[in-house]
Amino acid sequence: MRHLKIAAIAAAITLTTGCATNDPNQRAKTGAAIGAVAGAVLGHQIHDKNGRYAGAAIGALTGAAVGNYMDKQQRQLEQQLSAERQNNDIRLVRIDEETLKLELDSESTFDVNSASVKSGFKSSLAKVSGVISEYGQTAVHVVGHTDSTGSSSYNQQLSEKRASSVGAYLASGGVVRDRMRMSGRGEAMPVSNNNTSYGRSQNRRVEIYIKPIVQGRENEAFRPPV
Repeated sequence: MRHLKIAAIAAAITLTTGCATNDPNQRAKTGAAIGAVAGAVLGHQIHDKNGRYAGAAIGALTGAAVGNYMDKQQRQLEQQLSAERQNNDIRLVRIDEETLKLELDSESTFDVNSASVKSGFKSSLAKVSGVISEYGQTAVHVVGHTDSTGSSSYNQQLSEKRASSVGAYLASGGVVRDRMRMSGRGEAMPVSNNNTSYGRSQNRRVEIYIKPIVQGRENEAFRPPV
């Protein structure tokens, strides 16, 4: 199976370098095609039978390339989500050189006590999935949070369902499911005071963490964000 996957990458290289040799953009197109195939290979090699990352040599970034790769992805997200960021529907934070976080405003994303993505927000998620799907050398963590209204068990289930809904929509937009990890934290990690309506609205959120898959430490990309 591994030989077949390596052959697929080789075929992509052959196809892209063998066509339109006078094309001034050929180098960029070749890199994009190879990256797409490598990302597809990664999507089917995330774990071996012991739960560890498999296929470390295929598609993972070298340490020196990480910063530039994440910079490019950040710029593209900023451009695509300019309207959402201006309306505070989506907040984009660069946590460190290797981690991007998208925070989705819950009131824009879901109705109260619902885990179904609002129809008006789907176009925004389509923009997110469009960019993330182009950067196949990253792992994607979708984490749901709630306020403290209601029981802790209900809040935990709601946060998990909302994370799953966002993850499913990203997958429908082209993000390989095996790149994603969905989880819920319930009411356990507030960012504001639950005693005020404003504070509760801040605590109701879904976060998307984007982490690079780096050669030699691939497992780190799939560890849950702190």
